[in-house]
Amino acid sequence: SIERFFEAAAGYVVIPTVGKGGIGIGGARGKGLLYEGGVVTGAVTLTQLTIGFQWGGQAYSEFIFFEDDIALSDFKRGNYELGAQASAVAVTAGASADANYSSGVAVFTQAKGGLMYEASVGGQKFKVEMKEEE
Repeated sequence: SIERFFEAAAGYVVIPTVGKGGIGIGGARGKGLLYEGGVVTGAVTLTQLTIGFQWGGQAYSEFIFFEDDIALSDFKRGNYELGAQASAVAVTAGASADANYSSGVAVFTQAKGGLMYEASVGGQKFKVEMKEEE
């Protein structure tokens, strides 16, 4: 289940609400937090521009897990982008059992209502603002 990712990941991002919509050309945006060792270490902004068949609008939550420090520091470096082939696992009862890391990253989405035919995460860009060390 998704709990094992929260327990074992080097770090993870939680974006409570990603708003997405469009007819033909669409976009998505959301803000969330980066956690390392259960502590918030940064603010994350997600943006995505999508072109292709899509219709409707939707809101969903997104969770991104980093398998190790290499994947995590790559994300923290700044302008991180998920590849075009990146896919997310929908969080439903028991659907995440076969989820695994791809290039050190695992992405989950959880629908919050709304209808949309396409829920691809490919091409999502992330801006990370690390908290100042105290």
